[in-house]
This record gives sequence, structure tokens and C-alpha cells, in this order.
Amino acid sequence: MPILDTDYSRIDHEKMARAIGLKSKHIPLLIANFIEESISILDALEEDIASRNYEKIRSSAHAIKGSAGNLKFNEIYEMAKEMELSGSKEESDFEYEAYFEAIKSAIGTISL
Repeated sequence: MPILDTDYSRIDHEKMARAIGLKSKHIPLLIANFIEESISILDALEEDIASRNYEKIRSSAHAIKGSAGNLKFNEIYEMAKEMELSGSKEESDFEYEAYFEAIKSAIGTISL
């Protein structure tokens, strides 16, 4: 089930830096890169979901999962993981659209 109430609008840069082993001054750049990359991945993913291209769904979800996991965006990570697994199994009844919207919404809450 997608996580619908994810909110990353109050990111603690110090806490995030400690969690990933970096200095807090690097966090805004990492977050900006994550957002930028995610937007292009989401654009492709939306098309892949519409055409039910399961391999591309799996690949795009995997990319988002990895980046989200590295930055400790745990809810995005979990949703992308579920989408990746479903794409790899070519599960036609998985709620790809709902997960896509939840991931997109969660990424939209991320602030620098």
C-alpha cells in the first residue's frame, strides 16, 4: 500500500549528514541532485507505467529506490522497492499509478 502522508518539508541537515556519514554542508547539493534526477526518472516512469513496460518500471523504480535509500528517504525507498519487485514479477494487478503518485508527492515535499 502506498504511503500517502509522507512529508519531507522539514529535513534536518545535521541529522541527515550524520546518518549518511557526510558533512551537513553537502546535504543541499545532494538533495538538489536527488530532486533533479528523480524528476527525469518520474517522467519516464509515468510513460512506462502507462505502457506497462515492466522492465523499465523495474529499472526506474530501482534507481529511485537507491537514491532515496542513500539519503534516508525511507518512505520513498519502501514504495520504490515494492514497485521494483512488482515490475520484476510483471504483476499486472499492482497499483503502479497509486505508488507513482505517492512517490511523486513525497518527492514534491522535499525542501532544501
